[in-house]
Amino acid sequence: MREYGQFIGGEFVDAASGETFETHDPSTGEVVATVARAGTEDVDRALTAARRAFDEGPWPTMHPRERTRLMLRVFDRLAEAQEGIAALETADAGHTMRNSTLFSVPYSNEFWRYLAEAAGSLSYVEPVPRYDFPTAAWEFVERTPFGVCAQIIPWNFPYMMAIWKVAPAIATGNTLVLKPAMETPVTAMELARIVAESDIPPGVVNVIPGPGVPVGEAMVTDRRVDKIAFTGSTEVGRRIMQLASPQVTYATLELGGKSPSIILDDADLDVAVPGALWAMYLHQGQICQAGTRLLVPSSLYDEVTARAVELVEGMTVGSAHDFASDLGPVLNETQFRTIERYIELGKRDGAKLLTGGDRVTGDGLDRGYFVQPTIFGEVDNNMRIAQEEIFGPVLSVIRYDSVDDAVRIANDSIYGLAAGVWSRDIPRALEVVRRLRAGTVWVNDFHLISPAAPFGGFKQSGVGREQGEWGLKGYLETKTVHVSQVPAKDQKFWFGILGL
Repeated sequence: MREYGQFIGGEFVDAASGETFETHDPSTGEVVATVARAGTEDVDRALTAARRAFDEGPWPTMHPRERTRLMLRVFDRLAEAQEGIAALETADAGHTMRNSTLFSVPYSNEFWRYLAEAAGSLSYVEPVPRYDFPTAAWEFVERTPFGVCAQIIPWNFPYMMAIWKVAPAIATGNTLVLKPAMETPVTAMELARIVAESDIPPGVVNVIPGPGVPVGEAMVTDRRVDKIAFTGSTEVGRRIMQLASPQVTYATLELGGKSPSIILDDADLDVAVPGALWAMYLHQGQICQAGTRLLVPSSLYDEVTARAVELVEGMTVGSAHDFASDLGPVLNETQFRTIERYIELGKRDGAKLLTGGDRVTGDGLDRGYFVQPTIFGEVDNNMRIAQEEIFGPVLSVIRYDSVDDAVRIANDSIYGLAAGVWSRDIPRALEVVRRLRAGTVWVNDFHLISPAAPFGGFKQSGVGREQGEWGLKGYLETKTVHVSQVPAKDQKFWFGILGL
């Protein structure tokens, strides 16, 4: 069993209260780690360290390429530790071994590398187009780091979310306090451990696992915070906006989703059907952009549902530690009960349960919460299972009669995080893409987010963008500098206005 303190000012320390909490393996219920439990005193200590590191330390004024150099050294250590981090992600967050070793951990490391390098070559000073009105001037834009960032991440992809928050913030010269979810803090603490062993100055990165109330709320309401970055539910995102408003603190929010996956009538079903299942069942559907609504033309409905059921019933649900498992457990009993409730809602509201819907037990699975991959057919888009984020392996299949109908259904949601379109005709697919109200739309694929491309949502799926140049600039304030080219007083525009 591992033990972690709070990571504050470059050191692992006990919580001010002395309290700790345990994290548990979703597959077995066994204790994975004991972690110091943050309270408001720890928020104060961490923000003090981050504020000092920004106001007095070398990090924000360091040349961007020097920050890149130091971050790439960290990347080398992350790559070396990749196998162990993947095992911990499986133990703490329930990622299947195939997911953690082949996808989530190495994929996350690549984001660290790319963002570190991109920040080193970003244009921090840019000229403004010449516009000599009312008088001649030389103007340029200077980008400077915001300062201290309060960052809060969810439990579903803890390592990936930690890197998505930490890398762009520090690469652009900011300092930060990161709050991982109490359910799955271990790999964020491992990231902190590697940072502690690096040449990144103390206080630049601080990690304090604790509850949203009071720890998260104390972070986002503190006047020492210059920027908030949050990934999680839309409900909590709304609360953060409320809490941030008195200080008018800049916030980027990546929130919930109910993403449509649209099969057009010319799609290659050998690709589209398994692709739509990949969109749905990655990490047991516990992912914000999961393709939880599968939109199918009426002419293909019977064939698509038959293929999907056959493929899903061939998937293996088992321990996340078993490389043969296609799906592992959901996070815990709370999440299981939520999923169970939505399955009952789907039945009650008239959707047709095509497969799944039950808990998987036996063969050593009784101590975890394993749910069969579930498909509902004959779903109306107004049903709660089609409108509300379930965060579990529950797919809703919805018929449509025309492309206009498909677009209308896809956009009929408070969310707009992502979507997918499956078609052999790329120009036709792109016409559909242009009409979808979603921040990321894949054509003949799903879930693949490039570190070079912006990611974020429309509508109640969020505010702002992460990744790429867009995400890096989201961690930089824009300052306009005006240098007058009119030297003499009597030539100044203002000379005659005030009689000076």
